[in-house]
Amino acid sequence: MRRLRSSTVVLGGMGVLAATITSCGSEPDKRCVDPLTREKLPSYECESGSGSGGTTARGSYYYGGSVSDNRVSGGSFDKKAVDTGGFGCSGSSGG
Repeated sequence: MRRLRSSTVVLGGMGVLAATITSCGSEPDKRCVDPLTREKLPSYECESGSGSGGTTARGSYYYGGSVSDNRVSGGSFDKKAVDTGGFGCSGSSGG
């Protein structure tokens, strides 16, 4: 029977640990979207204007989902409602 070197075991374990940490802590995709039409907008449309014009943001951030024909679906405007998934992650608890 062949014995594994301790460095191989340690490096393999570190890889699994790193994958677990990054997948659980990862953020869902964030897109700027018009809340009425669900049309994908440029990111500056979601930032409040601080210039002299005093304009307000037209869009809102939409988390997760996908884009098809410049429209989003399958996600949520509520970041907490989107499951980022990943190995070893627990789902959000309802209350």
